Amino acid sequence: MTTDPTPALPPPEFVRIGIVSVSDRASSGAYEDKGLPALKDWLTRALHNPIEFEARLIPDEPQAIAQALIELADQAHCNLVLTTGGTGPAPRDVTPEATLAVGDREMPGFGEQMRQIGLRFVPTAILSRQTAVIRGQCLIINLPGQPKSIAETLEGLKDGQSGAQLVPGIFAAVPYCIDLIGGPYLETRASVCQAFRPKAAVRHVRADA
Repeated sequence: MTTDPTPALPPPEFVRIGIVSVSDRASSGAYEDKGLPALKDWLTRALHNPIEFEARLIPDEPQAIAQALIELADQAHCNLVLTTGGTGPAPRDVTPEATLAVGDREMPGFGEQMRQIGLRFVPTAILSRQTAVIRGQCLIINLPGQPKSIAETLEGLKDGQSGAQLVPGIFAAVPYCIDLIGGPYLETRASVCQAFRPKAAVRHVRADA
């Protein structure tokens, strides 16, 4: 009798993710919010992990944004929170200020890379003020407001013919960041987004399903 020399992989770890859409008009019902569905769709495609989403649709009010972020990080115990909207230079765009106000540490590299991706499409990408912070064991990242831009920012840019990565998306760095702050081991589907970890931090490699 022969045995399979390849040990079975443990099931992917559960993760709780907060998703926040910041919009005066969508939160008032003036139009349908597209940010939350876009975030759910991309994360479900990108991760092997079972996900519980904590969704919030709120107006462009600093106190409302800060309160939602604190609740998601401290009470709902989300390991990752993604916001969409409210990161431009208009007077009502206050998501970065509210995010920085609740963070323990700023992670400016996320914003720098998001602007690099945006500049591949429009010169006005320099007007976006996305940022990221760590609060406790939660990584909070501000994303742009349009569904297409959300996917491009998370996934990066690939060559249409070869599929080679032209510009890395920010999500490639998210799993290792969450490792470092004590969160669950996030496993990405390489066909959507290839997470990067130092060799010593890789526990196993799971084939896309």
